Amino acid sequence: MKVLLLKDPKEEDSGPDPYVTELELCGLEATLIPVLSFEFLSLHDFREKLSRPEDYGGLIFTSPRAVEAVGLCWGRGQPPSEWERSLKDRWNTKPVYVVGQATASQAGQMGFAPQGEHCGNAEKLAEFICSREAAAPSPAPLLFPCGTVKGEALPAMLRNQGVPLESITVYQKAPRPGLQESLRSYFSTQGVPASITFFSPSGLTYTLQHLRELAGDAFHRIKLAAIGPTTARAMAAAGLPVACSARAPTPRDLASAVQEALRA
Repeated sequence: MKVLLLKDPKEEDSGPDPYVTELELCGLEATLIPVLSFEFLSLHDFREKLSRPEDYGGLIFTSPRAVEAVGLCWGRGQPPSEWERSLKDRWNTKPVYVVGQATASQAGQMGFAPQGEHCGNAEKLAEFICSREAAAPSPAPLLFPCGTVKGEALPAMLRNQGVPLESITVYQKAPRPGLQESLRSYFSTQGVPASITFFSPSGLTYTLQHLRELAGDAFHRIKLAAIGPTTARAMAAAGLPVACSARAPTPRDLASAVQEALRA
């Protein structure tokens, strides 16, 4: 059976994408089509905030792109300066919260000591943060670099629990150049897949109309999967049936969910 993954490839340049690998271990023929491109914003302001760790109670990263923005502020690709090493050491005296394996890995490569990777989604991370901050409250806000389109669950939960938060928008999403042509090429050569997985609400927005047109009457037979609850809610809001949602945003959890949905 053929399955389509609407996501960016992993950050590393070598080896196959782990989601593709895990699905193929389940006997499924997986194809990945990148959906998003990114433009970074307000990096000067973000760099100024990063240079003052004493003003904040910690950091929150909910996407690899937010961590990448730190690298751009600190001259990624160049040997770290003494000033940068000092800043990272000072930030690491505070909690650096992350959601998911990809973000945790990126943060670790940047020299941070991330915590919360096990939470899997923003809602669970918010619960984890609230439990930690309630035990050791800080009057300083947590610094939250994010995209122009972000889920409101985490900020709302922190606000309701009295955990101070300061957000700064550091990137925006756009459709990847050539996305429509990539989708058309896939359907013309591979046919209609048995399952399609959406990895973000933005990815859903940028692809849904094209997918409906390309699949035609067969669209309703496709098992539509979500990487997590935020994407699942966006799919439901768009009137789509969610055949399955990964328990955690990991290759194994997604493969298990898709495999079970296709057996139903």
